Amino acid sequence: MPEIVRAEGLEKIFEKKGERVCAVSGMDLSIEKGEFLSIQGPSGSGKTTLLNLLGCLDRPTCGRLLLDGTDISQLSENELSAIRARKIGFVFHSFNLIPILSAVENVELPMIPTGTPRADRRRRAAVLLERVGLAGRMRHRPDELSSGEQQRVAIARALANSPPMILADEPTGNLDTKTGQEIMGILRVLNDDLGTTIIMVTHDDRMARLANMRLYLKDGRIERMEESAPGPAHSAVQGLGGPD
Repeated sequence: MPEIVRAEGLEKIFEKKGERVCAVSGMDLSIEKGEFLSIQGPSGSGKTTLLNLLGCLDRPTCGRLLLDGTDISQLSENELSAIRARKIGFVFHSFNLIPILSAVENVELPMIPTGTPRADRRRRAAVLLERVGLAGRMRHRPDELSSGEQQRVAIARALANSPPMILADEPTGNLDTKTGQEIMGILRVLNDDLGTTIIMVTHDDRMARLANMRLYLKDGRIERMEESAPGPAHSAVQGLGGPD
């Protein structure tokens, strides 16, 4: 399979109280299209920093980072914003929904910068919410939804522009075990049925086992990478592709 991510000598250094902290250190990494990769490691190992770099939310201090063949470390802020809008969907453990907007309005948001007409945005958002099991909750605001429902809205929002890659930062961290398994089932369907690349940071070893590859970090470096053997995805969610 062709690569969607390639890192060569990737480093990210922060200045903290006059000291240089190397959060990601000389990393070489290749991720194939259609991979489901979990990233694990102790606190301070560089997991979130790496995810921010992969998501074009931060720039490397040195090294090269290619996304779908494009060296993103050389792009302008406007170019990075365009890549985030079209190529990457984000799912966060804190959901990051806009509290004053309804579920359907939250899902519409990523489509606005791409110039999608309003009627098409609403239709697309409604289809996605229906397919993550929230057909009857579209008009509800985040504070009227359970944690699991909020994360389903966040996944629908991540799919708004049909990105080839989703980055998930502790997507089950604020959920109970049963709800977390349901969310992981949705991510597995996206990976199994649509070939969407999933890169997920997690502390939960049970959730990490559902990925196809497991990457372990320590002190900003790759400690090891190993294959996993997840079972088939079990979810009622189907047809999460482009607009009907």
